[in-house]
Amino acid sequence: MRILVVGSGGVGDAVARIAARRDFFEVMVVADVNLARAERTVEAARAGRARGAATAGEPGDERFIAETVDASDAAAITALARRYAITHVLNAVDPRFVLPVFEGALAAGADYLDMAMSLSRPDPEQPYARTGVKLGDEQFGQAQQWEDAGRLALVGMGVEPGLSDVFARYATDHLFSTVDELGTRDGADLEVLDDDGNPVFAPSFSIWTTIEECLNPPVIWEADRGWYTVPPFTEPEVFVFPEGIGPVECVHVEHEEVLLMPRWLDARKVTFKYGLGEEFIGVLRTLHTLGLDSTAPVRVRSADPEHPGPVAVSPRDVVAAVLPDPATLGPRMRGKTCAGLLVTGTGPDGAAREVYLYHVVDNAWSMAEYGAQCVVWQTAVNPVVALELLATGVWSGSGVLGPEAFDAVPFLDLLRAPEPAGFGSPWGMEEREPRG
Repeated sequence: MRILVVGSGGVGDAVARIAARRDFFEVMVVADVNLARAERTVEAARAGRARGAATAGEPGDERFIAETVDASDAAAITALARRYAITHVLNAVDPRFVLPVFEGALAAGADYLDMAMSLSRPDPEQPYARTGVKLGDEQFGQAQQWEDAGRLALVGMGVEPGLSDVFARYATDHLFSTVDELGTRDGADLEVLDDDGNPVFAPSFSIWTTIEECLNPPVIWEADRGWYTVPPFTEPEVFVFPEGIGPVECVHVEHEEVLLMPRWLDARKVTFKYGLGEEFIGVLRTLHTLGLDSTAPVRVRSADPEHPGPVAVSPRDVVAAVLPDPATLGPRMRGKTCAGLLVTGTGPDGAAREVYLYHVVDNAWSMAEYGAQCVVWQTAVNPVVALELLATGVWSGSGVLGPEAFDAVPFLDLLRAPEPAGFGSPWGMEEREPRG
């Protein structure tokens, strides 16, 4: 397996740090539009490998190579993949670049993985009632081309989507005879601190992606209705997260699980709710009110005295530029993040059952072990697990497939198993009192 990672931001950087401890691949090319950033990631991955092998006197890990690439240029993705005889392209950039990376990988004859799918476009007439172009529609529209080429595009293989979808397959295969709802629930008790130790507003994940998924019309799926939309932040519920995180208010958010799970799994309803918190929701509402969530360029006067003419900038890109890079927040963060799936329905014994399958990562642990903050580490570990299963032939397939299309047990076993056999990242399961 020869891997091209497109993007060395927080998640791409964590992918390389995690992969450095594994032996299932020959080469990992880390490519970014900013070569210096890719080089920093490669340096960190090589150093991590060297530390792990220090007693044997081995040098740094030469499997890692830094390159530059423009993720918006499908031809550039293809050329870089061909140059290094890449077998698998892992997309670790914002979802606005999904299609060029996706199409560039196919043209190169490589398999493909991503952690977020192609973007949606709301229905122009009734955005809060019916769907327009849904997340992933443009990728699933090319499924036949991938199948005809004998190539695999494994889409939505992060943590959410990704691990939550693996949990859904596990629950429907092993824990339930019938499923009423597959409800992804994501929450955390994370804080980012300033130099004086006071909490400050600083999103722990890409603000560009967060704005996209939180302000678009959330999608819900019901067996007797299909996919439909509701206004953002509707149906708030207080969900109690495990391992000391506690109660967090969660609201509907647009997310890939709702578009993926019904394609492979039987359930009466599929939802996604995110624990944003009152402050974060307030900030997002303000950005929307001011038009700062827009991706359409606006013309503004340049601040450069040597080039004073107007320049075109995207308001959302400006918001992203003025906030701290999530990859740099780890030393200032404290707390835990939880990704999980609440499943309700009937157990194999015919009795009502409610189970929460979850994965918690403590920021102190991920920083100490990998030098990566917990949110990006939790996202990054899952595609690396999937790549190892594909490399060993435990998972295989062709076409455009979600995580639900594969047996969940090998994935969950490999994720949980202690190092060096596995990734040493346990997941949990809580039996909860079924709701009436």
